[in-house]
Amino acid sequence: MSEPAAGPQPLLECVPNVSEGRNAASLTALERRLALVPGLRLLDLAPDPDHHRSVVTLAGSAEELRDGVLALFEWAAGHVDLRHHRGVHPRVGAVDVVPFVPLAGATMADAVGAARTTAAAVADRFELPVYLYEEAARVPERRLLADIRRGQFEGFPAKIAQPDWAPDFGPARVHPSLGVTVVGARFFLLAVNARLATADVTTARAIARAVREAAGGLPGVRALGLHLESRGCAQVSMNLVDFRRTSLLDLLARVETEARARGTEVVATELVGLAPAAALLDPLRAMLRSDALGTRQIVEWRLLELESGRARSEDGRGQAPPLHSE
Repeated sequence: MSEPAAGPQPLLECVPNVSEGRNAASLTALERRLALVPGLRLLDLAPDPDHHRSVVTLAGSAEELRDGVLALFEWAAGHVDLRHHRGVHPRVGAVDVVPFVPLAGATMADAVGAARTTAAAVADRFELPVYLYEEAARVPERRLLADIRRGQFEGFPAKIAQPDWAPDFGPARVHPSLGVTVVGARFFLLAVNARLATADVTTARAIARAVREAAGGLPGVRALGLHLESRGCAQVSMNLVDFRRTSLLDLLARVETEARARGTEVVATELVGLAPAAALLDPLRAMLRSDALGTRQIVEWRLLELESGRARSEDGRGQAPPLHSE
């Protein structure tokens, strides 16, 4: 008797941040390396030269993502050396952070399991210290990425020598070129930057402090004030860690208000990487006063859904679920 066919594997998103945002040839090599991983979907790669950092968005099963992350570290070992790396964004590793996010059909427990399995594999293969954060954290003091990252790569040799900062996996010594890495599981995060009509970084820092949850600002918002040398201006760099608590529109409106109160304005904003449909549609529903507005009312989305369903019907697997549930 033949065994029953295995059901579909839970689909996860993985969003590694790598400390390379300037060398186009190096990033092309990364895309080519990831393309060799069976089943792995590379959804987006967003570089930033001032941050000297790229956000990579992957999707797949836990096993596919583990293999993809290992391939990404292989690339980093040949292309990134933190001893010669400088950018305005804080970092502790060549592959700085590797968060797993549950998509439709997956749970946070699936993401935590994938994060811990991948963390162990990375530490074993590359002899690299790995820390677990957010939902995957085993030490309460390590839930917040900012706490792990404090001191950055340059300060980590002293930090890792402290008993309280022994890594969750791997040796208690900083890798000479790769540093350390942080792997975890979390809800969707929206990375948003607001460029100001001023080069005064103190103004950007004041706005960041005003909107940051930890300083009494908006719920679920983390923010930094940075100077962008290539553009000659200041930037408010933000992570919206829970768009259910603060919408993207509310965050950007608050930044604009705080900027005007300080005699400047926002000249441009950018969303780094990808966002789930709900993060973009929910504010629009509120503006239109229409709870019924959904992805099925977007022409391109509906066409993709139908094409996906047709392809899967032809190979006998049935219709695919959407990437993001609403």
